[in-house]
Amino acid sequence: MTKHICVVGSIHMDLIISSDHLPKPGERMIADSVVTSTGGKGANQAVAASRLGPEVYLVGCVGNDGWGGELRSALVQEGVDVQFVTTKPDVPSGVGIVTALPDGELAVVVVPGADRELSIEDVELAREAIEGAAIVIIQLEIPVPAVQRAAEIAQAAGAKVVLNASPAIKLPPEIFAGVDTLIVEFAEAQALLNDEEPLGQSRIARRLGALGPDKVVVMESGRSALLFDGEKILEQTALGAEIVDSTGARDAFVGAYAVARLEECRLEETLRSACAAGVLASTQVGALPAMPTREEHEGFLKKLATA
Repeated sequence: MTKHICVVGSIHMDLIISSDHLPKPGERMIADSVVTSTGGKGANQAVAASRLGPEVYLVGCVGNDGWGGELRSALVQEGVDVQFVTTKPDVPSGVGIVTALPDGELAVVVVPGADRELSIEDVELAREAIEGAAIVIIQLEIPVPAVQRAAEIAQAAGAKVVLNASPAIKLPPEIFAGVDTLIVEFAEAQALLNDEEPLGQSRIARRLGALGPDKVVVMESGRSALLFDGEKILEQTALGAEIVDSTGARDAFVGAYAVARLEECRLEETLRSACAAGVLASTQVGALPAMPTREEHEGFLKKLATA
């Protein structure tokens, strides 16, 4: 098995509702449209990485229902290896209910379903894919014990672990030790610190860096970001584009970041590459359909370089 990227994470069906505002309590609201799309942070990040070129394995769970089959087929069509995606009997596939606003921002409610069933045993069954990876991406829409075991296996094998701490939940302190990069959304980062005092990006990055990861990336909507490498701060401002829907932007960012780490790019290039992917993913509706291809991504970066 050649060096590849392995993603351990959630797989669910997104129901994306376009609306001009979020409903208030008790309000019956008429939305503009609804579309279904393969989603879940694990699936999105796997596709984001796969479209940029490398071999990608996905470890996760789907339900024994119609959506489970659809999700598996959609991932195969994207070139993602799903041999370690487990179908759980008598459990529905996870669902993400996304309300997308005109300015590109969104509100998300996730019903985990089969995502909640990913066990340490499932992770152990995927040991071959995790140990053979150069980069292992993990997020937090799956149980923490599975997250922790996947990180342990990856680190013992010498793989770089990219931990996308979203949604922000309380984690065992030891989980951060040995992580190559901790990636957090600015709006969620405060919760990881259990600190009610408002903090800026730089201070958040330094505080999170003290928990043990080699690098911390604090992003905003997947389109701009700050990176702390333990010594210095690097920043990438938002790259210009018309924002349509940011559903998949954060996951495109993470996938592109992992590919750049796989290709041993300089950190400045890695951050710019990730932000470019996040911006491109914001120019289309949906998550998986909006993930940029290698050609689109490289073309956008070249256009920016000559602007």
